[in-house]
Amino acid sequence: MKYYLIAGEASGDLQGSNLVKELRRRDAEADIRCWGGDLMEGAGATLVKHYRDLAFMGFVEVLMNLRTILRNLDFCKQDITAFAPDVLVLIDYPGFNLRVAEWAKQQGIRVVYYISPQVWAWKESRVKKIRQVVDKMLVILPFEKGWYRDRWQFNVEFVGHPLTQVVNEFLEGFRPEVEYLKPVIALLPGSRKQEVAVKLPVMLEAAKAFPDYQFVVAKAASLDEAFYQDLLKAYPGVLSVHNETYALLAQATAALVTSGTATLETALFGVPQVVCYKGSNISYQIAKRLVRIKYISLVNLIMDKPVVTELIQGECNPANVKRELGAILNDPARLAQIKDDYYELKQLLQQGGNASAKAAEAVLEVAKGKER
Repeated sequence: MKYYLIAGEASGDLQGSNLVKELRRRDAEADIRCWGGDLMEGAGATLVKHYRDLAFMGFVEVLMNLRTILRNLDFCKQDITAFAPDVLVLIDYPGFNLRVAEWAKQQGIRVVYYISPQVWAWKESRVKKIRQVVDKMLVILPFEKGWYRDRWQFNVEFVGHPLTQVVNEFLEGFRPEVEYLKPVIALLPGSRKQEVAVKLPVMLEAAKAFPDYQFVVAKAASLDEAFYQDLLKAYPGVLSVHNETYALLAQATAALVTSGTATLETALFGVPQVVCYKGSNISYQIAKRLVRIKYISLVNLIMDKPVVTELIQGECNPANVKRELGAILNDPARLAQIKDDYYELKQLLQQGGNASAKAAEAVLEVAKGKER
C-alpha cells in the first residue's frame, strides 16, 4: 500500500521514523513518501522535503515566511496528487497539516492524524475542523482522550507515548563513547535556529557559576557547525555534541532544556531539569493572550503540577537560571521529589503500550477502509 507522511519538526521526524519502521514490518510492500527528516528517510521512506526548510515558530516569524509556507503547501498538494496514497498520515505540525487535511478530505483521501495538535492549549475551535476532515485521531498524552470525549464528543484513540519505548530501547543498548571528567550539565536549546540563538546564550552564562561541572551543548542535526561556533566561542570550557542528545542525557546529572518534547525526553532519562523559554517579545505577548494552559512544559502539563521549574520570557535570564540550577543540584529533597514524579509520569505514558506499533495498526486499518 502507499502511505504519505508529513512531519514538520525534529520531534515529528523521530516519531515518524518509528511509525515508518512499524508500517514496513506489517506491510512488506509499503511505499512510503514523506516530509520529515533524516530519521524518516533512514527508516525507509522517500524524503520529499526536510523539516529544516519548514520550521517557522512564532506569530511574527510565520508572517515573515508566509509566501514560502504557501508555496510549500501548493507543492505538497501537487505531490500528494501525483503519488495517490491509500492514506495520508499527518504528524503534529498543525498550522500546515490541518490545511493539508482539509484539502485531502475534499479529494477523497483517507486521513490519520498522529499526535494531536495542542488544541487543549489554544485554538480549541480547530476541533470542529478536525472532526470534519480527519478519519482517525491518534493521541499520545493520557488526558487527551477524555478531553476530546468530554468537551467535543469526539472519539479518539490513545496509543501511549512513543518516547517511552524509544528511550527504553536506547538505554538498554547504550555504551558511552565519551567519558567526561566532571559531572555533566546538558544544554538542550532546541532545533530551530531562531530559538537556539535566543536561548543558548542565556544557558551558557550559567556555566561560569558551576566550575565543578562540565557543560555540554546538544547541537541539532539540522543546524550547521558555523552557527554554533559563533555562539560558543566566548565559552571555551563548554563542550558540544552533534546529533547525540540521547547519549548526552544518558550521562547528564542535570539539564537546562527548551520547552517542548525535549522536556519529556529529559524526564524519561531521569535527569532533573530547568525549563527555559524565550522568544520574540511580540510573539510572546500574542501567545500569552491566547494560550490557556498553566504550564509550558509537557512534564508539568501531564502531571498537572509544577514538577520542574519553568523560566519564561523575562524570567529566563542568567541570574534565575543559575539559581534554579543550583537548587536542583544541591537540594536532596528536591531531587528526590523530582525522581518520584518522573516515575509516576513514566507509568502514565506507558499505559497505551507500544505506541508506534498501535499507531501503525490504526493507520493500516484506515488505509484498508476498516477504521474502528
